[in-house]
Amino acid sequence: MKRSIRWRLPITVAVGGLLLSAVSVSASPANVRLTHDEAAGGYVSAYTLATGAPYTDPTLDECSGSHGRQNEPAVAVDPRNTNLLIGSSNDYCGVYNDGSDANDAPIPSGPIWLGYYRSENGGGSFVSSLVPGYPDDTSPYAALAQVRTASSGDPVIAWDNHGRVFMGSESSGDPEGTAKTFGDVWVARYVNPGGPGGAPANDGKAYRGTVTVAQGSSAPNLLGKFHDKTAIEVDRTGGSCDGYVYFAWARFTGNTSSGYNSSVYLVRSTDHGATFSNPMKVSQTVHDIQFPDISVTSNGHVYLTYRQFADVRSSQTQDAVIYQKSTDCARTFSQPSQITTFEPYDATDLLDSGGLTGGCGDFASHCQSGYTFFRRSTQVRSTADQLDTSHENIYIVYDPSKPGTEVPSGTTYGSVVSGDLPVKYHQNIGSQSAVYFIRLNGATGAHSAPALLDNEAVGHQLFPDISADGGVLHATWWDSRLDANYSPQRPVGNDADGVTGPALDVFATRSTNGGASWATATRVTDVSSNPNYEQFSGRTVPFAGDYLWVTSLGNFAFTVWSDWRNTRFGTDQRETAEDEDATSADVWQCRTPTASGGFTGDTCPRAGGLDQNIYGDRAP
Repeated sequence: MKRSIRWRLPITVAVGGLLLSAVSVSASPANVRLTHDEAAGGYVSAYTLATGAPYTDPTLDECSGSHGRQNEPAVAVDPRNTNLLIGSSNDYCGVYNDGSDANDAPIPSGPIWLGYYRSENGGGSFVSSLVPGYPDDTSPYAALAQVRTASSGDPVIAWDNHGRVFMGSESSGDPEGTAKTFGDVWVARYVNPGGPGGAPANDGKAYRGTVTVAQGSSAPNLLGKFHDKTAIEVDRTGGSCDGYVYFAWARFTGNTSSGYNSSVYLVRSTDHGATFSNPMKVSQTVHDIQFPDISVTSNGHVYLTYRQFADVRSSQTQDAVIYQKSTDCARTFSQPSQITTFEPYDATDLLDSGGLTGGCGDFASHCQSGYTFFRRSTQVRSTADQLDTSHENIYIVYDPSKPGTEVPSGTTYGSVVSGDLPVKYHQNIGSQSAVYFIRLNGATGAHSAPALLDNEAVGHQLFPDISADGGVLHATWWDSRLDANYSPQRPVGNDADGVTGPALDVFATRSTNGGASWATATRVTDVSSNPNYEQFSGRTVPFAGDYLWVTSLGNFAFTVWSDWRNTRFGTDQRETAEDEDATSADVWQCRTPTASGGFTGDTCPRAGGLDQNIYGDRAP
């Protein structure tokens, strides 16, 4: 949910019996920026990309030079052509395209939308665009977008084997500017303009429409039926359900007598994303769950995995990894089965007001510990190798607390209790987070014991992802091992005095034997960056998004992440008495006092203080 020229020569390789384009890569390539909101013309219309006909609008113009925020990235490689990748993110680039107030402060009422970032050279460079249908889109493609909202987030991407790419999203804001949160979910589709037989270089290039697959209840402030935490996959097996699109999400229901709860729902399309089935509740009696993910094995079986939260309101006493299986192309699913329980790593703290929060910053978001940190909680990601006809394996990663690392935090900060529990269950105990791997045999239900991907003595590991197609597993995650101030007592990027600094890198590893062993983890990022910059909610709190992503085919793998290397730090003029972060989490902003004793809005939001970007690179 939202709250942001290397030359390679093509070669040909065979993977799983298919001839595919591949790319060579330099020994130490530079990280690549996907979000080009730093210069005029940086964002190009989807209509122009597909047809060559010129088109722009106020949103695209604003995106081209906004130096805005992007987070929660996704990326997927075309299975017909590894030179071609499509990326996405929650893209805030158009937020300030709606004029200024009486104090010349730009009004942040423009759209937060789904990015479409296209690379045709194996990730060497990307062209930035937006999925059609955003407010102010008057291109010929706008009429194809069956959406009713002013914002979108949680992008997910999957390809079929016929040149089509599908992009899913949750979508909330009211175009009329009210407090209503529609909470819809939708799927957009792009095709090869030459059809399934067209040149693979044009795969996923022409937008063909967006379908809203489920609507929320249009209640204010997330209190109604709200859809979030999306997942998507396509059957690429060549079997009887080849080309079927599967899309899942967590449906949250607020303001009920039983408290906050959620269930997993799923739809499927049997006509290449033109229409979808009615939403089906899959999770049955399991409640308070998030982070669904979808895997398809080579025989066409469909698997759902997700995290179960410990929640006394629903008699769930433990956090756990759950899965369900379908053998009929997602028409029906088995009952939920538990794979393993775990001690979560859910960063939590007490606000000055006494309430429990998952992210700390300034003013109303200031925490009693004095720390500044972005929200994060243990999530579950999974995949299957659709080219592996010898196994029905599901590969799972998750990032809980590492047993034996628990330590009193000495403050109000804690990490070992489920973040969905009421404040009375909060504990002032910190821990180290780590990435664990499990291989599930879907045919038998047997699974390997949870094993660390990379057993490091220092550093938090978080937001893992895993990909497998063509016999090789690729895993990636955020890692703070290079942070000199790391401590299990504290959240990522904080020293003992609450001062923040560069703390996160992306690390990755691979396995060629189904996860029985893993290569030494490799650093992917060129530079460490500070994830705790206060860029959201009026420059008061940080937000890193909830995901990283890796995509792969055989030995080719590409990973993407949110990055703060371009962020311009500064001071917050409203803080007459500086808070504990000693300006280390504040970003560049321009405010002046008002006659009423307050301050103006930020009059220079395009000056770099909000410059959170999506970067990516080849992964091992």
